[in-house]
Amino acid sequence: MSDTILFEVSDGLAHITLNRPDRLNAIDDVAARRWRDLAHEVADRDDIRAVLFDAAGPAFCAGGDVMAMGSMGGDGDAVAGHADVIHEGHRVFAETPKPIVAAVQGVVAGGGLGFMLTADYIVASDAASFVSKYADIGLTPDCGVSTLLPQAIGSRRALQLLLSDRSLTAAEALDWGLVAEVVPADELSARARAVADRWTSGATGAYGQAKRLVRSGRNRDYAASLDDEARTIGAAFETPEARARIAAFAARSSR
Repeated sequence: MSDTILFEVSDGLAHITLNRPDRLNAIDDVAARRWRDLAHEVADRDDIRAVLFDAAGPAFCAGGDVMAMGSMGGDGDAVAGHADVIHEGHRVFAETPKPIVAAVQGVVAGGGLGFMLTADYIVASDAASFVSKYADIGLTPDCGVSTLLPQAIGSRRALQLLLSDRSLTAAEALDWGLVAEVVPADELSARARAVADRWTSGATGAYGQAKRLVRSGRNRDYAASLDDEARTIGAAFETPEARARIAAFAARSSR
């Protein structure tokens, strides 16, 4: 088992930690395969209801391991294959109806933006920074960045990052809608954990289905989304958890 990405499950929460701090958590081939395999495990396990995603060391993720790419001998097929492995993990995490919160510190660069944006809710340290860097090394976006970044901040702003060397501060990232919250560095872990705990202790199924509906709705027509919403809310209404919460809400409202 690789220790490039750490993984543990407790009380319904999967905790995933990028663990190559000496390489700013850049993703090499071993980490890419580990990421893909963990995505499938999270999706397949019934005891996992939510995911907390973070990283060890001073940076969240510097994207792909450029030094490792250079050692591939200039083989573009190998680089494309490396991206395919990562992308499978991204796809599975996006499709699984289990909400993901990311705790982000330090630098987020290149493909690291794509890893961060696999999360449904992002809490950033006030010292975090966000930059593309693809063009600086003559490469194009991967790790879902060309899709996930404009979905988060709009096409114009995404192009500002991708076509320049602009770096966003945490405050700017919050203003642009790239992250959901900014907190002091010493509060980052606790705040992200509080978000995750709210999901696992609350109406977890509803949170997960809300995530699925939003992510699925991006790729289909409005009528299909409306039909999915109707079927999903009907199924949710039949659950004991929803019935108990609706009854409690009604009781409070009638006072």
